[in-house]
Amino acid sequence: MSEITKAILQAREAGGCAFVPYIMAGDGGLDRLKEDLLFLQEAGATAVELGIPFSDPAADGPVIQEAGLRALSAGTTLKAVIEEVKAIREEVHIPIIFMTYLNPVLSYGMAGFANDCQEAGIAGVIVPDVPFEESEPLEDCLRMNGIDLIRLIPLSAPEDRIRKIVEAAEGFIYAVTVDGITGVRDSFGGTTDGRLERLKAIADIPVLAGFGISAPEHVRDFGRTADGVIVGSAIVDALHRGEREPIKELIGSAKDIAVPAE
Repeated sequence: MSEITKAILQAREAGGCAFVPYIMAGDGGLDRLKEDLLFLQEAGATAVELGIPFSDPAADGPVIQEAGLRALSAGTTLKAVIEEVKAIREEVHIPIIFMTYLNPVLSYGMAGFANDCQEAGIAGVIVPDVPFEESEPLEDCLRMNGIDLIRLIPLSAPEDRIRKIVEAAEGFIYAVTVDGITGVRDSFGGTTDGRLERLKAIADIPVLAGFGISAPEHVRDFGRTADGVIVGSAIVDALHRGEREPIKELIGSAKDIAVPAE
């Protein structure tokens, strides 16, 4: 069982659901990364999804795009993020998952990227612009270094495609709850719960819901069906504003969830 899977299952067994906040590396300067990670760890995050800034972030909504631009303006690079994580990893005990795009990985060198991630203690990698059919070379490099390649599955995908991706999935399945880019939303389609239940019935590893989740009621609602949630824009915005209490409230909302009996 991978480090990520184990952490998610432990959160579920404790009576809640997993909570994975997304933050942008280098937003506010890389020297702030340690402080942010330790804060999230202390607040009870299950793991952290750490975004790598990129100039053409196709999956990111405006809040995360702006954070990426701030990080790029501060000179943040993939290499610098890896080195910073390596320097602080002994103090951060929860899994760290990189979210990056393919171009930075190719520029770095796929094998070198995977090796350096392993040395920095990275537990998983998300690369949203790599089609499933073209992911094998990256998957092989990461697997050789004990790193999970996290798969995104839109809940609107056909069942045969869902089954194909599930068979190759590692760590957890990232269930994309909405069509389009990331960002805060007030509501979700009425068929979301049923589609999540369908995905969970197929999957043999945890399923986490992400995209648009931004309020404690979202966390509680999705946490009753999914094994956990990923929250990005709301976390990034709060950190940028220096507001930590809303983040603590979001993480706390994942701690005590009534899961329907199977």
